[in-house]
Amino acid sequence: MNVTQPQIFQQTVIVKPEHLDEMDHVNNVQYLQWVQDIAKAHWNEAADPLWLDQYIWVALNHYIEYKKPALLKDELLIQTHVQEFSGPKCHRLVRMTNTATQQLVVQSSTWWCMLDKATSKPVRIMDDMVTAFSES
Repeated sequence: MNVTQPQIFQQTVIVKPEHLDEMDHVNNVQYLQWVQDIAKAHWNEAADPLWLDQYIWVALNHYIEYKKPALLKDELLIQTHVQEFSGPKCHRLVRMTNTATQQLVVQSSTWWCMLDKATSKPVRIMDDMVTAFSES
C-alpha cells in the first residue's frame, strides 16, 4: 500500500573527523549508519509506545546512490519517509542534502521487515501504523 501523504521526518548532522575516509570524504559506511539512525529515530518518534516494546525492524536490503561528496564540517539535512507498506515490510526513502549548497549528497532506498521481538517472526503492519507514518 503506497502512502499518499507520507510524514517527512528530518534531522541534521555536522560532518566530524571520525565520519571521514582516507580521501577526506564521508565514509560510505557512515552514510549507511545515518540511514539506519534516522529510520530508528523516525520509528521511535511516530510509533505508539506499545509498539516499541513489541516490535523491531530489520533491514532486508539497502540501495544507496552517491551524488556528491560530503566533507568535514558540512551540515547535512537528512530526511526520510515511508513510501510503501506491504505485509510485514515497509519501503523507506532517505535523502541527505548539503544545507549550504542545497545539493543532494546521497539518496537511499531500504526495505525493512517488522518482527515480533519475542518470536523474531515477521508481523503484518497494522493500519494504525500506516496512519502513524502519514501526514495528518
